[in-house]
Amino acid sequence: MKKHFLNDNDFLLQTETAQELYHSFAKSMPIIDYHCHLPPDQIATDKQFENLTQAWLYGDHYKWRAMRSNGVNERFCTGDAADIDKFQKWAETVPYTLRNPLYHWTHLELQRYFGINDVLNGSNARRVYESCTEQLQRSSHSVRGLLNQMRVETVCTTDDPADSLEHHRKIADEQAAGSEFTISVLPTFRPDKAMAVENAAEFNRYVARLEEADNSSIATFDDFMGTLRNRHDYFAEMGCKLSDHGLEQIYAADFTDETVRSIFNKIRSGSELSSSEVLTFKSAMLVYLAEMDWEKGWTQQFHLGALRNNNSRMLSLLGPDTGWDSIGDFSQARALSSFLNRLDTSDKLAKTIIYNLNPADNEIMATMIGNFNDGSVAGKVQFGSGWWFLDQKDGMEKQMNALSNMGLLSRFVGMLTDSRSFLSYPRHEYFRRILCNLFGNDIENGELPDDIEWIGQVVQNICYGNAKSYFGFSSKPVAATV
Repeated sequence: MKKHFLNDNDFLLQTETAQELYHSFAKSMPIIDYHCHLPPDQIATDKQFENLTQAWLYGDHYKWRAMRSNGVNERFCTGDAADIDKFQKWAETVPYTLRNPLYHWTHLELQRYFGINDVLNGSNARRVYESCTEQLQRSSHSVRGLLNQMRVETVCTTDDPADSLEHHRKIADEQAAGSEFTISVLPTFRPDKAMAVENAAEFNRYVARLEEADNSSIATFDDFMGTLRNRHDYFAEMGCKLSDHGLEQIYAADFTDETVRSIFNKIRSGSELSSSEVLTFKSAMLVYLAEMDWEKGWTQQFHLGALRNNNSRMLSLLGPDTGWDSIGDFSQARALSSFLNRLDTSDKLAKTIIYNLNPADNEIMATMIGNFNDGSVAGKVQFGSGWWFLDQKDGMEKQMNALSNMGLLSRFVGMLTDSRSFLSYPRHEYFRRILCNLFGNDIENGELPDDIEWIGQVVQNICYGNAKSYFGFSSKPVAATV
């Protein structure tokens, strides 16, 4: 029987067993969003968006890429066109996104947040825009209201070591004083710029930012690491439990402390580094930072494989993170093995999540994690969920199948949004439906036992319980201590 796309309660659920797993076990689980790029200032101020374009299109390079591919002029993506006109162009693009995950996400978001079941197109764009914009003025659709609607329990933002975390502090202080808003909003330590030594002037400007943030002076490499440690400690005081690195690949060149100090002195003098010096410095920093994470019991995350800023002309006009990145084909296995092995050998390997952007690396990652799972923690080293270009049905299924075949899907910490939009939380529903469909099909094919209670519990753990236990999140908000 033909299913109805928008009004079908069993979207993506192909069997009765999949439907039971989703509706009875997965659907009602709270959300732990342990990696995202939501702006914490908007949570702190409980921002009320003026219209749907501001909530939905500002900063969304997924949509911008689709609009550009559909022949839409840049002024309707990132330019000075009126918000209603930008939305009109997006609505006209949506019918052409068939089989792109944007088509599913768009309509799930319209349904879940705004109760709109129509298929969005150019003809109904203004009516949809006006209805959603009106709802966005309600308290239920403020930033905090949107998070509450989706049963979000924890949000981990992505933050530079030089960030003040003032907005996290404001939220935590309000919660400690009895605020009705109880979602934990925690920082994540993202020290990419502390390793970005390809350009001496930019690196030294960043060091100045660190000095200001820590009220310290950085003359030597030991000063530099001391300041980073101070910031690491500060993040921990603010409830941080994760670090994150966005890298093309892991760096694992041999180094000595003396060599690293010499390289640091060279770049601080304003001299550019050679390619071998850049590699050596990055390799050392990864180890030093990983050891800090291990000391605090944090989880370290590595997002590997993005080839960024491919269009130099548009990069110069719009800057990074505006839709000009793609999948890279970097060699991953040997350096990743060397890095993890070095930390494991010294018994300083923190809990680790590895995300790959190239699906050709799925089996590499799925087998690599098994090399360093030592029995101390269930799923200590994780193969992360389908990321960026892979957080769609095919990408998620391939990631989970590789993990199933070569590891333990049952210990997987599940989905995250990796989003800058407060309207992205139906991505968790999307993941949960796909997960339940995988298990449901296996049960109905006789490949798994018809033990709904046990497999339902495994589903709930993947959706929520594993992450809760793995990261050690509390249900109670973390009060600021500084």
